[in-house]
Amino acid sequence: MSDADPADFTRDLVRWSETLAAIARTGLGFSENLYERERFEEVLHVAADIKAAADDALEVRRERDHFVQEWLESVGEGVPGYVTPKVAVGAVVGNDAGEVLLVQRSDSGVWLYPTGWADVGYSASEVVVKEVFEETGIECEPMQLIAVIDGQRMGFTRFAMYLLLFHCKATGGTLQGHPLETSGVGWFRRDDLPWPTVGADWWGPMAFAAIDGAALAAVFEPPRAPVWRGDAHQAD
Repeated sequence: MSDADPADFTRDLVRWSETLAAIARTGLGFSENLYERERFEEVLHVAADIKAAADDALEVRRERDHFVQEWLESVGEGVPGYVTPKVAVGAVVGNDAGEVLLVQRSDSGVWLYPTGWADVGYSASEVVVKEVFEETGIECEPMQLIAVIDGQRMGFTRFAMYLLLFHCKATGGTLQGHPLETSGVGWFRRDDLPWPTVGADWWGPMAFAAIDGAALAAVFEPPRAPVWRGDAHQAD
């Protein structure tokens, strides 16, 4: 067996716990049978044990009962109870000078392209236009979808989330950051990104290629083989 990175194993623990919890919550949302509901609640407690172990590895202290209660409170009935990943949208916005639009998050201080949760009633591209304007004051036109990313697999979220990343072209507006969500906003050249800019090593090359006019096929992570252990755990 190859040596596994402890950080990779911790991410596995989080993924396993969230997956078990999702299966159990979905089961609770569809089942009226008392016996089945008891079994699903037992699965939630197992999932909470796994997640608590992951928290111990990350030196984050939360009690297992916290997870169980949080999961139970989110159970719905029928189709609304079918647990799926959350969906976020991001926007790589370019201007005629070949610069990229970035915002500084007020909560963390990091710089990143505008991003936000998908809203009910809007298409993904409409959410992009809305989020960019709300966070930066810039009007834009979505040009192409350049990435569909599993945030949990990439390691930048601890819950199930898909990110749809669009390339957009600035069409107007005036730079004005959101007073609550951002502490900075600006246009930046590829060789002069502000510090700290998050994840530019993976999104930067395709972002600037798109800004330069390249037509890109949307990237996504290939399926793991096998899904539940991963290449890092395969026999040499």
